[in-house]
Amino acid sequence: MTINLILLSLLAYVIGSIPSGLWIGKIFYKKDIREFGSGNLGATNSFRVLGVKAGSVVTVMDILKGTVATMLPFFFQLNVNHHFWLLTGACAIVGHSFPLFAGFRGGKAVATSAGVILAYAPLLFVAALVVFLVTLKLSKYVSLSSMVGALAALIISFFLGDWILIILVACITIFVIWRHRANITRIRNGEEPKIKWM
Repeated sequence: MTINLILLSLLAYVIGSIPSGLWIGKIFYKKDIREFGSGNLGATNSFRVLGVKAGSVVTVMDILKGTVATMLPFFFQLNVNHHFWLLTGACAIVGHSFPLFAGFRGGKAVATSAGVILAYAPLLFVAALVVFLVTLKLSKYVSLSSMVGALAALIISFFLGDWILIILVACITIFVIWRHRANITRIRNGEEPKIKWM
């Protein structure tokens, strides 16, 4: 059982390491998105550099990475406590942020983290997504919306009474805010780019 969990965790990390934005940019647009915009491999920079269509595809792929990795114990019919799903999900988040296939320089883990929550607690995902979209509509800042959405997910998770989930969402929230520290500075200085497609 322990060996199987270790192997699934490694597989989850590999899945999380798939650099969606990098590969789509290079294959379909002949661009390395690390050389444009924020230099980040995540969905936000994909929108900025490659456009709405490509950015949407990257977002969906990054979400699915988290969802698929979280459900690996189910797919492989591993008879473990449901909380172990969060272990493989967390490995995918690490993979996205520090990807094996992109020099360990990845995205900010928002979409992949959302995918983990989607697999484990779908209603929490929907609630956080609504908060994200409303904040995005009002502010036009993806970075701010991501942080607010993560905070909303943390607050709402307390009402679910699942302490393992709460701990993971708290770690995700702290990590997301830390990864956006440069964005926070730019927002304060009025230098953060706003989206134009919403």
